[in-house]
Amino acid sequence: MKKVNEQPRSNYGFWDEKAFDRGRANKDREKMVFDWINAARQIKDKKPKVARAGLQDDFKFENGVIYKDGKIHTEDRTYLSSTWAKPILVLDDEVYECFIMEEQTEYNDSTKWPQEAIDILKGET
Repeated sequence: MKKVNEQPRSNYGFWDEKAFDRGRANKDREKMVFDWINAARQIKDKKPKVARAGLQDDFKFENGVIYKDGKIHTEDRTYLSSTWAKPILVLDDEVYECFIMEEQTEYNDSTKWPQEAIDILKGET
């Protein structure tokens, strides 16, 4: 997993036309989807107090807590796939790219803590 040297950012406002332009310009590209398996392994290994998932260039509007104080969180609804904004994992203050291409997984933007990832955190795999 590639560590990103900068903090998550939001380059666009919620209804910013530039964000929509990027989406339209990349609409035919394959989506990058959040990699729950890799995230679970990193959380298990690094033991952060808080883990957040989101999209790098739209983090202000697309992020949510997925793990906090040793417990999985499923309450936050976060859109975790994009053709242009890379899905990222933030472990406390460290930021990592955390995605897999859509054709390589059954996960999509609606996936939230699949059983395989939960098993990794519990030490069952």
